[in-house]
Amino acid sequence: MSKPTKTSAALLALLKEEMNHYADCPDGISVSVIPAGDSWEFRTTADDATKSSVGYGECVARIVQIGDHLGKQFDLEN
Repeated sequence: MSKPTKTSAALLALLKEEMNHYADCPDGISVSVIPAGDSWEFRTTADDATKSSVGYGECVARIVQIGDHLGKQFDLEN
């Protein structure tokens, strides 16, 4: 049984909606969706100042956790 598909934009919108329920992340984090084998994952990027800011690690961990959860529900649309 295959999973429903979502575009990268739709997956990022779901991420943003989920992140609204949690503590603020530092400004300057960019998130993209990349294919990963048979699935996909969120990839974060940030400059050094953002990476060293309070809450950065927790924010990235939350993004990964949400990506794992969404990855079980949706495939990436080609």
